[in-house]
Amino acid sequence: MFYPRRFPAFGRVLVSLLFPCLYLPLGALGQETPPPPTTQAAPSQEGQSAKPEQAGQPAEVQEVATKDTPATFKVRVNVVLVRVVVRNAQGKVVPDLKKEDFQLFDGKKLQTIASFAVETPQSHTAALSTSAEPGSSLSADPLVAKTPALPQRFVNMVFDDIHLSMQDAVFVRDSATRFFSALAPSDRVAINTTSGQLTQEFTSDQDALRRALLKILPRPLSFHSYSDCPPMSYYEGDLIVNKSDPQALAVATQDTLLCAFNGDNTQRAGAQVMAQNAAQLAVDQGDNETEYTYRHLEEAIRRLSSLPGQRVLVLVSPGFILTVMESNNSDLMERAVRSNIVINTIDARGLYTPDMGDIAEPPSTADPLTAGPRSLYATMAQTAQEDILAQLADATGGKFYHNRNDVDEAMREAGAAPAVSYLLGFSPQNLKIDGHYHTLKVTLTNKQKYSVQARHGYYAPRAIADPAQAAKQEIEEALFSQEEIHDIPVDFQTQFFKKEQDEARLAVLTHLDVKSIRFRKGQGRNNDQVVIVTGIFDENGKYVTGGEKTIEMKLKDTTYDRLSHSGLTVKSSFDIKPGTYLVRLVVRDSEGAQMAARNGAVVIPF
Repeated sequence: MFYPRRFPAFGRVLVSLLFPCLYLPLGALGQETPPPPTTQAAPSQEGQSAKPEQAGQPAEVQEVATKDTPATFKVRVNVVLVRVVVRNAQGKVVPDLKKEDFQLFDGKKLQTIASFAVETPQSHTAALSTSAEPGSSLSADPLVAKTPALPQRFVNMVFDDIHLSMQDAVFVRDSATRFFSALAPSDRVAINTTSGQLTQEFTSDQDALRRALLKILPRPLSFHSYSDCPPMSYYEGDLIVNKSDPQALAVATQDTLLCAFNGDNTQRAGAQVMAQNAAQLAVDQGDNETEYTYRHLEEAIRRLSSLPGQRVLVLVSPGFILTVMESNNSDLMERAVRSNIVINTIDARGLYTPDMGDIAEPPSTADPLTAGPRSLYATMAQTAQEDILAQLADATGGKFYHNRNDVDEAMREAGAAPAVSYLLGFSPQNLKIDGHYHTLKVTLTNKQKYSVQARHGYYAPRAIADPAQAAKQEIEEALFSQEEIHDIPVDFQTQFFKKEQDEARLAVLTHLDVKSIRFRKGQGRNNDQVVIVTGIFDENGKYVTGGEKTIEMKLKDTTYDRLSHSGLTVKSSFDIKPGTYLVRLVVRDSEGAQMAARNGAVVIPF
């Protein structure tokens, strides 16, 4: 929640005297009667600027220094997050579960659940307020202070046009059109494709979304036909190349004898080489398509992770087969879970029957010895394609919609996050930094017959995270979420000043409760470093601007005592255009590794 607050005038006077680089106009946050003058300190006693001492004496240590730095973030911390959705026998989500209701196993080892959160669609809503800066020619409009209609739910619909058939594409386009008509005013939807050839940014404009849908067409990276010699699918190629399946190789060799050598059995050795080469080509092409798909799914997740609300990714795909790319899948799920993104998956084939081959295939090219195994491979491949869709949904607390023809209803359901999900976090015990896969299992302590949906595993890191990088990761994750954190008591207020008709300056005033921050005593000073990161997002959730301010504090005891009563106020300014903006503030101190995260918003009239 965002609470406007009147800060003591004494605190502002003290900060402006002691720390001019943190100067805040006295009228900015309201007027109060200052305490007696005897409590104020003169600048000459404990000034902000370092002053030269007498000859031969060291310079005075600067007590507070601020540094503005670009808000750059790089990442990875050794905490595993597991999103869990619990449903009863009727498929309804089970609410009101507690941390002690869950058990989490890494392999067969019971883990300590270090963090626990209950997530609902209402978990991340921002309380909003705005005001004009004193001295502005524009007074605050009382209507502006009401909560603006900022988006609360972002749905990124990703169509897998690399693997879609034309029939699938027409089917899902029609279903998605009906889904758009059910959108709420606070919903924002984006459309992307795994080929990367279609990108519709987040919007509530249904006409723009419908126009984008019409551009969804199959865009495979490789082409196959029944005239290929030998016919070779990605699934069959994987059996031959990666799994060394002798039966699959024998089937492909027999087909090659028939189509390339007119059944001349003396050419079997050459036919086998051709079959192996065809299998390798199929695997290379299939891996390339899968890698391309993952690359654009990662981009879609990255885009969603920078949005300040409820985040849902809907993957519409006939599915695809994993061969040796399981680690990519784990990294994708890890990133989604860390960014609080729910992935719902929809099988674009709807209610389908197993593919038994092309009945139009000329009999002369069909071998009765291989027809049976080939039909079996086709059926097994169609089933295997579903695995990736099921895994992505399970890992993030989403749902896999398959074997149903009401895809439009599935899309409506898929566009919303679960009514309640639980986010469990743990630090793996005695984790080896070897990149190996670890299986996960979540159970309920009361042994009720509920279904538990959660990710199935994770990969250990391959290198130890640098502490500074881990801190930046923690800040980034907090900035691009809407969850409020209150380790450190922090208030902030936003103000704006119209410079021109289409230009404004936004001030974010952060007030820290100094006595709640952990300092390290050293060389007679109270030492700590506080990082303040601000992110500004527009009404469609797009990141507009932001900044990072580092406060180095080396406070004398007298200064610490004074700031413990008054607090410390820091001002950050941004040049933006009039409009509606969400403001996200994150504060982290280095000594205590404590954090605060707050939400607010500004409406700057045109």
